[in-house]
Order: sequence, then structure tokens, then C-alpha cells
Amino acid sequence: MERVPAWGTLPRMLRAQAAAHPGALVVDGAVRLTMQDLREQAAVAGRGLMALGVGPGDRVAIWGLNDASWVVHAFGIWDAGGVIVPLSARYKGFEAAEMITKTGAEVVVIGAGPGGAALGDLLPPLPGVRHVVGFDEVRQRGGGPRAAHEPGGVPAGAGVLDVEARALAVRPDDLCEIMSTSGTTGTPKGVMLDHAQVLRGYWDWAEIVSLGPDDRYPVIAPFNHGFGLNAGMIACVLRRAAMMPIGTFTPDGLMALVESGKVSILAGPPTLFYRLLDELDQRDRDVSSLRVAICGAAAVPATLITRLVERVGLERMINAYGLMEGTVVSMTRAGDPIEVIASSTGRVVPGIEVKIVDLEGEEVPAGERGEILQRGYGVMRGYWGEPEKTAEVVDSEGWLHTGDIGVLDELGNLSIVDRKKELYIVNGFNVSPAEVEALLLREGSLAQVAVVGVPDAVSGEAGCAFVVPRAGASVTAAGLVSWARANMAGYKIPKRVIVVDELPANPNGKTDKITLRRLAQNRGTG
Repeated sequence: MERVPAWGTLPRMLRAQAAAHPGALVVDGAVRLTMQDLREQAAVAGRGLMALGVGPGDRVAIWGLNDASWVVHAFGIWDAGGVIVPLSARYKGFEAAEMITKTGAEVVVIGAGPGGAALGDLLPPLPGVRHVVGFDEVRQRGGGPRAAHEPGGVPAGAGVLDVEARALAVRPDDLCEIMSTSGTTGTPKGVMLDHAQVLRGYWDWAEIVSLGPDDRYPVIAPFNHGFGLNAGMIACVLRRAAMMPIGTFTPDGLMALVESGKVSILAGPPTLFYRLLDELDQRDRDVSSLRVAICGAAAVPATLITRLVERVGLERMINAYGLMEGTVVSMTRAGDPIEVIASSTGRVVPGIEVKIVDLEGEEVPAGERGEILQRGYGVMRGYWGEPEKTAEVVDSEGWLHTGDIGVLDELGNLSIVDRKKELYIVNGFNVSPAEVEALLLREGSLAQVAVVGVPDAVSGEAGCAFVVPRAGASVTAAGLVSWARANMAGYKIPKRVIVVDELPANPNGKTDKITLRRLAQNRGTG
């Protein structure tokens, strides 16, 4: 495998790519950017952020839908020596505020919201935040459209020197991102990753995928999601592929996207590819440009892979396993038989070790299930400001305890068979039951809430909330769902709410979620 070039940091990588390939198209959509465009506009954004007081290591939150401006300002944050804190555009105000406050971000950069929503209007006043600014204002402060002599303008000559010096001073072991991840505590944690590990992880990922300069790759996963940011946006710049930022994805537009956009790389859950095949069955469309499909799922039905190869003419279907705390762990490879891709997430990537251990922490033989432990360059630097929680998952020997249950076969293929944690996944998004419970309790009429994830034909899994009303309160499932839609990100909203008099308890006095999960499955989530 070709080693990652000795860039060391994202700012140096962008400068090297722009110098060697200035005309390479790297962003294609409503706005098109070459590598040189991105490098120049990121420097303008970096100057604007410096004018706002952003210094080396400062956290800068960015909140908005996938678009070219998001890409420019992400690289602008890195040019200014900052650490990006991506926020979901689906967040409501207090959800965004939680991560901003946790990381101590003093500058929040805001782009477009769903349906044209003005995201800045949703953010409550936060004592530590000095600036809440839109993309345009950042560029103006950086000497973009606004002349140097106008209010807020920056002398172009001095600004260029300042941002170049700042960008080149960034070190490989400096943090580049703090990503929000759900946990069983109900409070999102901030996963710290540095420049060197992100560059290496997604250079190797992109090489295994065979992502290259001729590819057109719609980034459907939001940029605030680890896959969208790292295996989407950054991977495209690393490999000079044309990313197509998708602000709001609709399954109805999938075929048009693939056909008219001449998409060659497509990533998503199995339901995405079933939808593509269903549309092909109804109408003959030209999808001959599509050559690689990437599906990060515990299992991919063999029939799906066969149909994609035969009907679409795919060169490869790739399955993979990763987690925010450990970046890329394992991937299937070219030449793997369908049964390996369907039943496993392939072998570990270079530089990563994996072992399977039992409840006592002892390694188990091949073919036996246990918790997946991972060690290597991809393991996070820790949870921001939470050394105790970091120590709970990364042991003294550097092993990350993933909380996922898996099996390694004799050839080293890793299969994911269960999750030790209670997290469930809705359309590719990790959802913490405890977080959803805490959010629902803010509604005010509930005494207790318990949320479980159950299988769902559309989203993979869905949330089912069992709620106990407070004394004298009148609670309806429809009313709670309506409140959730107004106050929670869409993927966190329970698909079903069941009002009960009390929650079942196990012998230890804790809520018996095994019983609740069984009840939810018996009653359905539709």
C-alpha cells in the first residue's frame, strides 16, 4: 500500500495539492471549486477567523448543511490553526449549545440550515461565545469581497503573510477536529483526533476504496458526521476526487443524482442501494458510471451484492467497520468473495491491531465472539475535557474497548454481531437512548422515559420511547412526537411513543430494557 505523503497536516496537504494540481476539480455542485480555488478561499476564511481572534488550538464550531462554503471554512479553520467542532444542521438550539459549551468554542460559524432555516436564530445566548457569524461575514473579514479600507476589511498583504505563517506552524500532532459522539450516559462526548491520524487513516481508506482523480463522489453523510467529514470531504481532497456536497438528500432524487451527475462512488446503508435497484427495475436508467459502492453495515445481504454487480455492473462492493473513537478499523478488499463482503467487514487496515476478548479480558480463539478491542495510530487522543471517561475506554496498553461484539475468523475477517452498548443506529447515525431520554424529559409532562432501539425496515433501526406521565399530566403519543420534532434532531425522534403507567424493573432495580425491547418489537414501531 502506498504510504501517505509526508504532508503532516491538512493545511500543508492542501497547499501541496494546489501547487501540483491547481486546476483539479475538487468541489462540484451549485458552486464549483478547483484545488487552487479551495486553497485561496480557505486562506481568506482563515484570515477572517484570525481577525475574529481565533488562535492556535482554539475550537471553532461550524453549523450548516453540506455545501462548498462549509468545505472552504473547514479548511479556513485549519489554516488559522484552529480545531473544528462540527455541529449537525439538524440540531435544535440547545443541542448545538451543549457541544459549543463543552468544547469552549468562542466562535460559531453558521451556514445554511434545513429548509432555509436561520440557524443562528436558534442558538440561545452563551456566555463564552464571542462571535456568531455567517460564512459571508468571515470571508469579508478576511479581505474577501470587502476592500481593505472598508470597515472590517483586512490589509491583503499582511493578511496573506499572517495566515501562511499560521497554517505552516500547525504540527502533525495538533488536534484538527473534535467530533460529537453519543454515549450511554446521555451526554455527547467530544472525540479528539489530530492531523496525522486523520491524514493516514483516510489516505489508506481512500486507497482501498480506489478513490481517485476521475471519480465523482456525492457526500450524502453530513459533514458533521465522521464519515461525511473524513471519508467524504477530506478523502476527496487527499485523492483529488470531485466531491458533490449533498445538503439535503432525498431518496426520490437518488437515480437522477447518479445518472445526471455521472456518480462513480456511492456510499450509504443497504437501504440506499435497495432503493437504487427498485428504481432500476421500474425504469431503465443509465447508471454505468457507478463503479464502487461502500456500505458500512454489520451485514450486507449477499443477494444485494449480487444484484448490484449484475444489474449495475459494479466493480466492487466494499464493507467496512470504524468508529469515531478509532477511525478506520477494517475493510473488505478487492477480490474478496461475495460471502466475505456479506458476512464481515474485512481485515484490519495497516497500522491497526484488533483482538476479541471475553468478559474477563482474555483473548478468545478464532470463531468465538467477544468484545472488539483495537490498538494503533487510529485510536482517538481522548474525550475532550474528560480524562476519566477516556480511561474507561482506552486502557493502559493503548487498547480501545469499542463496546462492539464481534468475531474474527481464521483469515482475519472481522464480523460485527452485536453492540455491547445500548446505542442504536438510525440511517447511519448513532443514537444514544440516554440522550433521547434526557431530551424528552425537558418537555415537562413526563415522570420517566425509557428508550430502546428496535429493527426497522426503512431506517435500519428506530427508537421506541416508553413514557410515564407525571401525576395529573395528560400525555399523548402524538403530542410528544410533535414536541420532539420541534426540539430534537430528526434522527433522534422516536418513531413510536408508548404511554405506560410504570416501567418494568430488573432485580437490581434498574429499568428492564430487555423486556421493553421485546415489548416494542411485539407491538411494532410503525
